[in-house]
Amino acid sequence: MPTPPTGIWLIGARGSVATTTVAGSAAIVAGLAPPTGMATATTPFAGANLPPLSSLVFGGHDVANCPLPKRAEQLVASGVLPHGLPAAVATELAAADAEIRPGGPAAGDTRTDDDLIAAFAQDITDFVERRALARCVVINVGSTEPAPAPDAPRLPTSSLYAAAALRAGAAYANFTPSTGLHHPALAGPYAVPVAGRDGKTGQTLLRSVLGPMFAQRALTVRAWSGTNLLGGGDGAALADPAAAAAKNAGKERVLADTLGTAPEGEVHIDEVPAMGDWKTAWDHIAFDGFLGSRMTLQTTWQGCDSALAAPLVLDLARLLARAHETGLTGPLPALGFYFKDPDGGPAALGEQYAALVAFAASLGEAPA
Repeated sequence: MPTPPTGIWLIGARGSVATTTVAGSAAIVAGLAPPTGMATATTPFAGANLPPLSSLVFGGHDVANCPLPKRAEQLVASGVLPHGLPAAVATELAAADAEIRPGGPAAGDTRTDDDLIAAFAQDITDFVERRALARCVVINVGSTEPAPAPDAPRLPTSSLYAAAALRAGAAYANFTPSTGLHHPALAGPYAVPVAGRDGKTGQTLLRSVLGPMFAQRALTVRAWSGTNLLGGGDGAALADPAAAAAKNAGKERVLADTLGTAPEGEVHIDEVPAMGDWKTAWDHIAFDGFLGSRMTLQTTWQGCDSALAAPLVLDLARLLARAHETGLTGPLPALGFYFKDPDGGPAALGEQYAALVAFAASLGEAPA
């Protein structure tokens, strides 16, 4: 029996992360690339009964009009995708692009929040019915939005999409720092599995490893400062101080959770348009050793944001789809391995990985 198809509905479906995700999935299925960066493609996850990449069907919402094949060509020009890949997976890119629906709300849109939620939910439901999908997972990979004011009369856009996912009965993950389900109006319980906020791809990934090292060696961290240089759509979005503040909240939480206290220091985010989809993250850590000796550690992380994020998106899509299949509902702390702002559980990466592997084992034991 062929595996029933699983829908992956991406918010920000024509962005760099979404395009890299769709192209990368197609490349792996075609044998053109290995599944580098996908934990779910490794041995500990082999028995979890996750949907194969070949069964995934992509669609989504976006306010942008650039077709996915053209967007993929742009990513080749910027060094994100390898030369020749857009042509090799042109059919898959075009098929995904045909399933992208207009997002919103656009300027001048007079629809109420409930009108927009209903429209977005109908798009997802139509996708499921049109493609005869077993289930659907909605993942927000759009641009970071500022945190809403406490007295804001309208839901933020990310929360409209999150509410639409719930209404359509789709599993949901928020790979961005945007509000999403973290809004009082969308408090649980949830009838579908949901996961985290803000994907952990670079600087914070390293912090979740180094933080426990200092704590376990009883070394006192006096200050931890950082700088991010990035371009592309994320850089433009994070040039807004309010959006940058939403992004930094997750970075600060990791340090507080792993060290037991928040050290002095801040993270600065600077937009450098010439860097495109690439980013550089620099950290300066001041700590005390034995007899009060002053020491420092400096780290530099340079990477391609879309290439770091895409395999994690595919992991989350497969894990959430399987969780949905087994009847799990509500937040899944075991997926904290992927998030700066997880739904509880341990904060150190090693402990998060152990929890994830145990969760995968439980998925393999659960009936469909």
